[in-house]
Amino acid sequence: MTTTDTTDVYFDPYDAEIDADPYPVYKRLRDEAPLYYNEPYDFFAVSRFEDVERGLRDARTYISGRGGILEIIKANIELPPGTLIFEDPPVHTVHRSLLSRVFTPRRVAALEPKIREFCARSLDPLVGAGGFDFIADLGAQMPMRVIGMLFGIPEEDQEAIRKGADAKLRTNAGEPMQVSENTTFGSEMFAEYIDWRVEHPSDDLMTELLHTEFEDETGTTRRLTRDEALLYTTVVAGAGNETTTRLIGWAGKVLAEHPDQRRDLVADRSLIPNAIEELLRYEPPGPHIGRYVPNDVDLYGRTVPAGSAMLFVVGAANRDERRYPDPDRFDVHRDIGQHLTFGYGVHYCLGAALARLEGRVALDEVLNRFPEWDVDMTRAKLAPTSTVRGWETLPAVVP
Repeated sequence: MTTTDTTDVYFDPYDAEIDADPYPVYKRLRDEAPLYYNEPYDFFAVSRFEDVERGLRDARTYISGRGGILEIIKANIELPPGTLIFEDPPVHTVHRSLLSRVFTPRRVAALEPKIREFCARSLDPLVGAGGFDFIADLGAQMPMRVIGMLFGIPEEDQEAIRKGADAKLRTNAGEPMQVSENTTFGSEMFAEYIDWRVEHPSDDLMTELLHTEFEDETGTTRRLTRDEALLYTTVVAGAGNETTTRLIGWAGKVLAEHPDQRRDLVADRSLIPNAIEELLRYEPPGPHIGRYVPNDVDLYGRTVPAGSAMLFVVGAANRDERRYPDPDRFDVHRDIGQHLTFGYGVHYCLGAALARLEGRVALDEVLNRFPEWDVDMTRAKLAPTSTVRGWETLPAVVP
């Protein structure tokens, strides 16, 4: 069952019209083309929950070492060490274990007071103003300050770094992201801070990454090289900023569309953690995950040839009626179980606990000040990017 054989369904991750509401296309993919092939961009895709979960778990059949983004996989470039999310075991295992020491549950939980403080700084000046923008006034501010605090980046420099990282993901409507042959993912923007921290250690994540000794995949005990540390910092900062920003935006839009459930959250804050999980399922900031296929794979009676790119369409899997009853209904009371927004298997998102905490605190602090709001969709704008899906601007009107 493919697009060229039995159905005319068309899925294009760069199509702005599809991106505005991809869920009808996702449903057709699940029903009509569970293994889909896009000829113009030469990639395969699976969309059912069972297939996405199985594929993400199988890190040998579907590898990350050629990139986790379609454009990077298709660019066929050699990726430098330290990209972490674009690595395979055993190198990935070594680098992930190093970073996992920093993102322990205890250390993440200890960040809550500072996250609340950052939210208050953003939201308090807006009380009585009649409205605010979920992205400009909160989503783009709080996650940036958290990452800046973790890496010891001065506040006066954080906005420029956020904008620089943001620009790397931007695309023109209908076009893939441009990938250079010798990509460093913009890591040069962190060079000054890395060099400073080498000589001036402090109590932050950057210092810990630079000074922690580990045994690498060759059995050598060493520290990260400067280039590895730069890439580590870039990957973590980019992932930590962009996705949480989009989560906050989706909270604003979806809860404006479901005021009855928003009232439930106002009345019972213990529902907020589950509401965040439902938001992550319902509108995942990362709608698809790319992998490279090193050997032939047989799926749905067809061979996916070695050298192919495969997209695991998380946004479709999270709304698969084979997995969730009434999946297109948003419900903060839903017994969600597992969703695939943070991936699955060896590449499960290391920052998931931090993203959940930031989302939970941000929603709680918004509801403390603004229990009701509407969204002005005439001024709202989706961000033009093929890697994450969410709002660039989301103006809220407060009664």
